[in-house]
Order: sequence, then C-alpha cells, then structure tokens
Amino acid sequence: MKRNELNDVSIFVAVAHENGFRAAADKLKLGAGSVSEAVQRFEDRLGVRLIERSTRTIALTQAGELLYRRSLPAINDLETALKDVHDLNEDISGTLRLTAPTATGQLFLDALITGFAKEHPAMTIELIYDETKVDLVTSGVDAAIRAETLLDPDTHAIAIGPTQEMMIVASPDYLAKGPHLEEPADVAAHGGVCFAFTGANNLAPWVFTGADGPYSVMPRSKLVTNDVTSILEGAKAGLGLAYIFASSAECSLEDGSLVQVLEGRAATLPRFSLNYLSKRNMPSRVRAFVDFAKRHKL
Repeated sequence: MKRNELNDVSIFVAVAHENGFRAAADKLKLGAGSVSEAVQRFEDRLGVRLIERSTRTIALTQAGELLYRRSLPAINDLETALKDVHDLNEDISGTLRLTAPTATGQLFLDALITGFAKEHPAMTIELIYDETKVDLVTSGVDAAIRAETLLDPDTHAIAIGPTQEMMIVASPDYLAKGPHLEEPADVAAHGGVCFAFTGANNLAPWVFTGADGPYSVMPRSKLVTNDVTSILEGAKAGLGLAYIFASSAECSLEDGSLVQVLEGRAATLPRFSLNYLSKRNMPSRVRAFVDFAKRHKL
C-alpha cells in the first residue's frame, strides 16, 4: 500500500468513527474540505461508495461498514505502537477505560482497581459497571470484565478474580409456604429471583453439581434484575428462591432474613474473564493492567 493510500484509509476511519467530516477534521487537525476530498478520492480509487452523505448526516454503506470494521483495529494498533515507542522511557500514564458487571466490584474488582491505581499513580482509570456485551472495536473501552457466557470470540482473555461460590437462598416465610424442596430438580416448581445479563431472555443459569457433571435447573421467574442487592431484597420479601454469590449473602444468613437450601449442591462458578482486543502492540496501559491482574488473584 502506498503512503497516500494509508493516509486515506486513516482519514476514512476517522470520519466513520466520529460520524462526520467536520468532527473527523477537528480530530485530525485538518480542514473539513481536505477530509471530504480525501474520502472521495479514496472512493474513486476503490471504485465503490463508502459513505452516503446528506446535508446533515452520513451513513456507511455496506462496503464502508466492512472496511471500517476491518481497518479500525489495524489503525488502532499502529497508533498504539507509535505511542508505546514514544512512551518507552516514560512512566505509564493516560486513561485506562474498563467495563465490568456490577457484582464484580464487591466481589474483587474494587480492591484490584485500587491496588492498580496505587501502583501506577500517573494513570487515570475509568471503570463503568455495565452488564451488556461491549464491542471493543468501536466502544473506546480498553478491556471488559465479563462472565464466560458473554465472552466475545474475537477477543483475547485471561481469567481474573477468584472462583465464585454460589448458593440457593430463600426467606423462612417463603420456605414455610413453598413447594417441596429436597433436590435441585425441585427448583423448577418454585418461583425465583433471577439475575439477567441483558434482559429477561438472557438469564444467568442456575448451575448444580451432579454425578455426570454440572447441569442447570431454572425456577419460574418472579423477579428479574441485574443487581445483586435487588436479588437479595426480592428473596427477603418472599418472592422465591435466589441463586446468589455466597459472599453476597453472608450478612443475610447471619441475621436470619435468608436461609440456605440445597447446601453443597450449587456448583462453583469459574473466574471472570478480562477481555481485550489484541496481544500485538497492546497499549502499555492495558498491558500493565493485564500483568497486574495475573499477579493478583484476589
């Protein structure tokens, strides 16, 4: 690829990412006319339209969307490589942007983040608690902590945090009035307070240990939420059984507002995963956090 072609690709990617010629021009510190001409020249060279334009908006064509998604990681890698070369003899700094499920804060992530921040005082850390699947290519997020069920197959991942002991709990009042409950199979006849990753159609499975390995039995959903505190409150209110992190239920078990059932039958869940885009030319801030997470199994 010739140098001017690489430059045109970079300009096109900036326009697509910023969703406009003027915004891309501001980012690239170029004139808006120069940016528009570069994209048109690039389209003429390719013989295909990449961007549909109107007086107010732009939209990527199918070809433009394909080129954008394929080109953005390479452009990011190149920019990261140039920055890392520049930063070789400097302290790690800049902003590390992370996203993670809310429950991980109390379980292990808050402690991990504060430890990392102390080790790298020149860095700023943005941690957004969010349950949804994130596109690391286009979101501007450096890394995402997620459960295995939300792993993106196009990313790299390492295990992070401890394994998670799970338990089934319910209020004494609910158990006194509820259906028979001696085996995991009986859970299907009960109401449940369920955790949802992204909505009622994507519930976290209730996993039990059996002679042939782990298996799942689900209750009838009475309350669906993505907040652990709400799960505890729903169970205390007698809405049904709850499948919860053991560490999150400790206080409720101690004060008697919840009771553990099917003790020893809930499976231990694997560690969460830290997802990031590439091992090649990884930003120094991301590499530092990955290395820190590998050393600290909280």
